[in-house]
Amino acid sequence: MYRTAPLGKRPRWWTELPLIAVVYAVYSAGRLLVRGDVQPAVDHGLSILDIEQTLRINFEHPLNRLFTHHASLGIPADFAYASLHYILTPALLIWAFKRRPADYRFLRSWLMVSTLIGLVGFTLLPTCPPRLLDDTYGFVDTMAQYGSYGWWGGDASAPRGLGGMTNQYAAMPSLHVGWALWCGVVMWRHGRSAWAKAAGVAYPLAITLVVMGTANHYFLDAVAGAAVMGAGLLLARPALRLLDRIRNRFFGAVREETTGTPANVSGGCETSAGTAERPREADASDQIPRQPAHGAGDSRTDGAAAAAR
Repeated sequence: MYRTAPLGKRPRWWTELPLIAVVYAVYSAGRLLVRGDVQPAVDHGLSILDIEQTLRINFEHPLNRLFTHHASLGIPADFAYASLHYILTPALLIWAFKRRPADYRFLRSWLMVSTLIGLVGFTLLPTCPPRLLDDTYGFVDTMAQYGSYGWWGGDASAPRGLGGMTNQYAAMPSLHVGWALWCGVVMWRHGRSAWAKAAGVAYPLAITLVVMGTANHYFLDAVAGAAVMGAGLLLARPALRLLDRIRNRFFGAVREETTGTPANVSGGCETSAGTAERPREADASDQIPRQPAHGAGDSRTDGAAAAAR
């Protein structure tokens, strides 16, 4: 479905970790830098809620009431919201690195490109989640309600006391749902057992219910999260090609600067400039006619000559 062309050497962990860390740092810093004013975020949230009510797709209302009234549902949902995207997503990325090296670069690029697209959404459309709307809209923040059971407080999934380290208005799109969809595709596509494939279907659906039931996202946030992953899927391959061109130019320039010899690539092998297409000159030994070796063939020839005489 999305297997890339042969990529040569297997990615190395000491180059992959800094790349992933840089992208995640940009994403985290971007979320904090684009907080904006509260009122526009509230207005956007109310607009989304109004659209959903008009279309009768405001599924977050009944789900939130269900999670609020039944701790047996609300508490596990809060744990799932606060932790699974930090555990399962990197775990599957590491698994793909070790067990699916031919697909790893594409999967990693798909996840990163989608995450950066989500950051653009946070910037252009800061959105107040349902739990932060006025109480008259009927939502209860289950993270705050069941906060005594976990490490989180009333500030989204941030650990208690670290609410200032997160942007609570980065709700559109829902990357909880987007990352869960990525995990689901990886498990469905590459899982060998029926249980893995079933988990690939169940996990993104469960997270969609969780983000709405905990009042952290609207249904349209979840839809936008899936759409972001679709856009990332389409852009991952062009992004890989662009990254490869940039890397080849950079390392080619570095090699030319350090050795004075530009590098060309021919047939997948690195060669010095001017040697890739140069035909091999014939050796002097190639011009000397070879003498027949003495052996069984010579005895037959001598025998034929003797018979002729």
